[in-house]
Amino acid sequence: MKSAAVAPALIVVLAPVLVAAQPLRSTPDLGKAEAQCRPGESGPAFMVEVAGIKDRQGKLKLEVYPANDADFLADDNILINAGKTFRRIELPVPADPAPKLCVRLPGPGTYAVTVLHDRNADRKFNFTLDGIGFSANPKLGLSKPKSRAVAVNAGGALTPLRVVMNYRTGLLSFGPLKPAR
Repeated sequence: MKSAAVAPALIVVLAPVLVAAQPLRSTPDLGKAEAQCRPGESGPAFMVEVAGIKDRQGKLKLEVYPANDADFLADDNILINAGKTFRRIELPVPADPAPKLCVRLPGPGTYAVTVLHDRNADRKFNFTLDGIGFSANPKLGLSKPKSRAVAVNAGGALTPLRVVMNYRTGLLSFGPLKPAR
């Protein structure tokens, strides 16, 4: 009879461990709660000015990644389950021609930031339609930039960044929009 009483006690002890070991379910909300800036809150954050938005349709999605090639643009589930930095802000494109988005960071350090202008709000990057921008504003080619080209440092307070959006400008080229004449 003693072994029957041990089994329920063992389940009670192991239940929190088993729940914690389960991977997070993929959802567009991963990283949003941690990224939220709140009025009067101090600590490390980026204030990202988004420049050169093509139009006001769809959504803007800002994401923060570790600044290394293995983790830059990695799956959000993998990063969060490994205890690595991942932050996301997503909102309809503001009317402001150069909106500013605040994203909270886990601490001072070096990060890689992306901004997606998801013009049809389908939560996927479509290179023929959508715009993309990266911290440090590297020149874009046919593949994602290296993390060292987009790495930016954040201090212990609000750090300003300017990200210039890039859209398809030719058959296989991307760049900032040309100013209207």
